[in-house]
Amino acid sequence: MATRLRRTMKAELVRCLEAGEDIQRFEVESEVFYGTAVNYPQLTGEAQVGDEVLLNTTAVELALGTGGVHFVISNLSRRSAPVHAVGHIMKLRYTPMQTNVTCIEEDDHPQHRWVADFSSLDGKPIVLAMLHSMIAPAAAGVQATFEERCGRRARIVYLMTDSAALPLAFSHLVRELKERGIIHTTVTCGQAFGGDVEAVNIYTALMASSAADVVIVAPGPGHVGTGTSFGFSGIEQGHHIDVVNQLGGEAVVIPRISFADPRERHRGLSHHTATVLTRACQTRSTVVLPQLPDDRAKQIDEELRKQRVGDRHTIVKETGETAVAYMKDHSLDVKSMGRSAVHDPAYFLAAGAAGVYAAKHLLCMKVGL
Repeated sequence: MATRLRRTMKAELVRCLEAGEDIQRFEVESEVFYGTAVNYPQLTGEAQVGDEVLLNTTAVELALGTGGVHFVISNLSRRSAPVHAVGHIMKLRYTPMQTNVTCIEEDDHPQHRWVADFSSLDGKPIVLAMLHSMIAPAAAGVQATFEERCGRRARIVYLMTDSAALPLAFSHLVRELKERGIIHTTVTCGQAFGGDVEAVNIYTALMASSAADVVIVAPGPGHVGTGTSFGFSGIEQGHHIDVVNQLGGEAVVIPRISFADPRERHRGLSHHTATVLTRACQTRSTVVLPQLPDDRAKQIDEELRKQRVGDRHTIVKETGETAVAYMKDHSLDVKSMGRSAVHDPAYFLAAGAAGVYAAKHLLCMKVGL
C-alpha cells in the first residue's frame, strides 16, 4: 500500500548551523514541524536566517538515516538569488535542480590535457571502495605508509561516483580529510557534482586523477542495499574493476568484512563483495585482506575458497593496523553503520590494508622502496 507523504513544505530558516561556500545547514520551523535543513548555494543560492523556503521533506517523513534531513528546493524570499556556476555541461540533468558545470572534457578546461593526452594508468593502483566510510581508513593507510617510507604525504585523489549522494558537499568526512591534508583533490563524475574537478564519467574521471599518487574511488554517503544479490548501489565496484583494467591500472579492491554486523549476510565476507567479485566484473583485481585473528582469517579464507574467488582474482594479505593507528593519531572518528574501529575493527582494517598495499605497490614501482 502506498504511503501518503508530505514531500514539500514551507518553513522559515531560524538559525544557521553551518555556513560553507558549498553547503549551509539551518534550523527550520513552521507551524507544524521543527527540524534541520540543508541548502546548496550552487543550486538555490545563498540563504540567510529569516528566509522562507520550500523544503523537500521526504527523507524526514520516511525517518531515513543518512540524508534524513530536509533539503531546500527554493528560496521563496530570494526568488532571483544568484548562483555561482560556469560551464556548459549539466549535472542533475532534466530535473528542476539541474546545474551547469565545467567538466575536464571541455576544451577550455585548464586540465583538459589530462584527458586529451591520456594514454594509460601505467599500472597505477586504484583503490576501489564500496562504501563512503572506507575512504578514511584507506587514505590513512596510504598516508601512514608514505610518511614512514618517504617522509612526505601522498597526493591522494578521492573520485566520487554517482551511485549514492550526488552533492560532494554533503560529506562531512571528505571536508575533514581535505582540511587535514589527508586527501588532496576531489573529482566528481557522472551526475555527482561539487568536486575540485568535474568529469562526465568514470573513465575520464580516472584520467583526470592520473597525476595523483593514489586514487580512491568510492560513492558518496547514502549506500542503498536491499538484501538481494544484485540490488545494491555498491555493485558498481564490479564495473570499476573492469574500467581500471581497460585503462591500464591495477584494480585494488576493498572487501566488505565485518564481524559486528548483526545481519548474517554481511557477517564475515559480505555477500555484496562476493557478488562483485564473482558475478559483476569480467576482469581481474587484487583483493586485499587484512591481517586478522586466526579464527576470523580462516573464516574469510574459507568463504573466498567456496566462492572460488582465487580463480578469478589475486588475493593478498596486508596489515591494516597502521591505518587504524593513523586515524587514531589524527583524531579521525569515523563510523560505519554507527560502528567505529573499536566496535568493528575488521571493517576498518580491510580498508586500511588496501591503502597500505596500494602505497607500498606504488612506491615499489617508482623507486623500489
